[in-house]
Amino acid sequence: MTYCVGLMLDKGLVLMSDTRTNSGVDNISVFRKLVHWEVPGERIVAVMTAGNLATTQAVISQLEERTKTPDERRNSVFDAPTMFQVATEIGRLLQETIEDRQEVNGQNGQGRFTATMIVAGQIKGMEPRLFLIYPEGNFIEASWDTPFFQIGETKYGRPILIRAYDRTMSFEDAVKLLMVSFDSTLKANLSVGMPLDVMVIEREAYAPRHEQRITQEDEYFQMVSAGWGDSLRQAFNALPDFTFAKGK
Repeated sequence: MTYCVGLMLDKGLVLMSDTRTNSGVDNISVFRKLVHWEVPGERIVAVMTAGNLATTQAVISQLEERTKTPDERRNSVFDAPTMFQVATEIGRLLQETIEDRQEVNGQNGQGRFTATMIVAGQIKGMEPRLFLIYPEGNFIEASWDTPFFQIGETKYGRPILIRAYDRTMSFEDAVKLLMVSFDSTLKANLSVGMPLDVMVIEREAYAPRHEQRITQEDEYFQMVSAGWGDSLRQAFNALPDFTFAKGK
């Protein structure tokens, strides 16, 4: 399992993912699930992945190869004229990869190789865009009515996003918000784990404004985690007391 979030802001996009992969409690490892490509001054495309690791890495490897090797097909990352077409091509690759693996494995492969992806980025002259790609290859796009996407283990970190998200917030506050969301998920589900990868994509920059790997020893993350826990306890203690008194 994993947890990834992409946020749309007035200022741009903020992405965060965990890095844990596991095949049982005795086989846990770290693997990067947030990758990006950029053409300075022209475009930036980032992808976050959740699901079967072999499936997601096959898709990422195909995209990576196209950035390095001449190909008769158009390079979806560097040549597609819109982010919509970037998302369409990545969705097609995801669907084909899942179908190939299920075909090779027959009935035993049904449902084992599924994956979902978040695609984010901006091409010069257009707005920053954020997409959620399903295993079937189809996708939906974020809007101001649906301004963030989550994939993986989503339920534990969602309430804080719904309550505290504001499209006008600063990048710094957005990263802090995601840290709280991830901290809640980390404490509730052992299949999501540190370190965390974060990327900030500023509007019209076409390169990461900020990239960071947040480890368990990160002092700021520790302060956010402890402070959030203390604040929850204080808020709980400040609520009116429940009583068993009759008629109340």
